[in-house]
Amino acid sequence: MATQGSKKVIYAALAGNSLIAVTKFGAAAITGSSAMLSEAVHSVVDTGNQVLLLYGLKRADRPADQTHPFGYGMELYFWTFVVAILIFAVGAGISIYEGIAKLLEPHPVRSPYVNYAVLAIAMVFEAAAWWVAYREFRRSKGGLGFLAAVHHSKDPTVFTVLFEDSAAMLGLIAAFVGILLSDQLGMPALDGAASIVIGLILGGTAVLLAYESKGLLIGEGARPAVIDGIQRIVSEKTGIERVNELLTMHLGPRDVLLTLSLDFDDRLSAGQVEHAISEMESAIKAVFPEVTRVFIEAQSWRAHERSAATAQGAEEPEAMESESGE
Repeated sequence: MATQGSKKVIYAALAGNSLIAVTKFGAAAITGSSAMLSEAVHSVVDTGNQVLLLYGLKRADRPADQTHPFGYGMELYFWTFVVAILIFAVGAGISIYEGIAKLLEPHPVRSPYVNYAVLAIAMVFEAAAWWVAYREFRRSKGGLGFLAAVHHSKDPTVFTVLFEDSAAMLGLIAAFVGILLSDQLGMPALDGAASIVIGLILGGTAVLLAYESKGLLIGEGARPAVIDGIQRIVSEKTGIERVNELLTMHLGPRDVLLTLSLDFDDRLSAGQVEHAISEMESAIKAVFPEVTRVFIEAQSWRAHERSAATAQGAEEPEAMESESGE
């Protein structure tokens, strides 16, 4: 399921954050900077997140079985959502708490040049990890814009690490500015303010990640380009009168379930319909290898409309009963 590129991104971020976290904790202990402590917590959270993503990839790669006939691909989306919650609850929560504590009881930062050196080194490591993630993301996004590519991406590992690394760079800048101003202006409270800013950056990142992960977790369809391409392949096949319904759902980053309801020409024999279905399935999978499961139903459009109307009619009384129960 996972490409070598996505795993490379995670391993690069894991190595960088592990080394940076130890260095930041040492600097925070020496200098007493709340902004540096927030950054250390930030790096620990990011390290844990990378471990969770690797665990999610391993779990998602398990083969289908009797209890999960479509496989475990969507488990990766669950762990990505857990990562977003951890960033918000642990990273943002501790950073804001530490910042408020520093504002209430401000004390000067000791040996600020230790902080400057550690932050400079951290920026180099984070920039390297960010560049690896950005290169992989740029390769996978094609001609889409940045935000559109994030929204349409079905592989949360790449954009999750990219978001984390981007938040890390912003956090380092906030910590550097806060510590510098605190030292130069003699205002220890600015160190606490920087810690709060770091917490807000983490909180915003977590909300964005949770939003994108939620769409994948509850079942998101294939990209419009894939749907249009399938529609084109089906429409070019002879013997098909109408496409009644075309539904897709991502069961993993590169695992798409496709269901088609088609109205075949009544003059076709059962054998010809079976042959047409086999040809269509082969053609679709050849063009879109991420479509791993194809289910095609032969049904007249009138029968399909009646079935859809019946299903809608069954839902409406349930909705009315629910409303009356309230």
